[in-house]
Amino acid sequence: MIIIPARIGSSRFPNKVLADIGGMPMVVRTAKAVEGIDSVIIATDAQEVVDIAKEHGIQAVMTSQDHQSGTDRIYDAVQTLGLDENDIIINVQGDEPFIETEVVEAIYNLTKRNRTNDRIMMNSCYKRINNPEADDPNIVKVVTDTDDIALYFSRAKVPYPRDHHFDAYKGHLGIYGFTVKSLKTFCSLSPAPLENIEKLEQLRALYHGYEVAMVEVTTESFGIDTPEDLEKALKHHTL
Repeated sequence: MIIIPARIGSSRFPNKVLADIGGMPMVVRTAKAVEGIDSVIIATDAQEVVDIAKEHGIQAVMTSQDHQSGTDRIYDAVQTLGLDENDIIINVQGDEPFIETEVVEAIYNLTKRNRTNDRIMMNSCYKRINNPEADDPNIVKVVTDTDDIALYFSRAKVPYPRDHHFDAYKGHLGIYGFTVKSLKTFCSLSPAPLENIEKLEQLRALYHGYEVAMVEVTTESFGIDTPEDLEKALKHHTL
């Protein structure tokens, strides 16, 4: 199941999940982009989003307004839906209207392979980015080991090229695969100091000794955090 967290409040882009993308609200277009992979549900804190989703034939459930992260909101929805602990949940952000199905399928398949590995709490992906792109703190960098298990995530430029030029950075995409069981465990953990410093919730898993499995993907999509991001996205994508 794919669950899309859709919070109305956004300090940089108010009501962004309802921003118009070719005549369709952003969160609805995101749902439509991935509905061919698995069933899709929008988890939201606003009745307006529930009503709009229904108009477009997308199921939505109400969740608490008090959640600190999209993952907590997704777990709220999972509890409402009463899913089995072995069910796979893919967290696709509501600001990814141009996400390719191949990217989500790659994470789904990775999560399925790791379903019985209790050490792996989360499954996610990265794309290759160049040196100048890695300077952007809004592009999260990930460093992985030989098996593509994440060693660290940071908004900083990691690894830092101390002695020579380096142009093979890994840019993390904020799409996650869980089982219901691993999602429950993640949401039971206390927030980590590193998570609060970097504002990256995936660091909670690493801090508490769990693993985050990664897979490399090719994508032209990116999250839309500001009106400028939206303008840029619309220039590069045909609807």
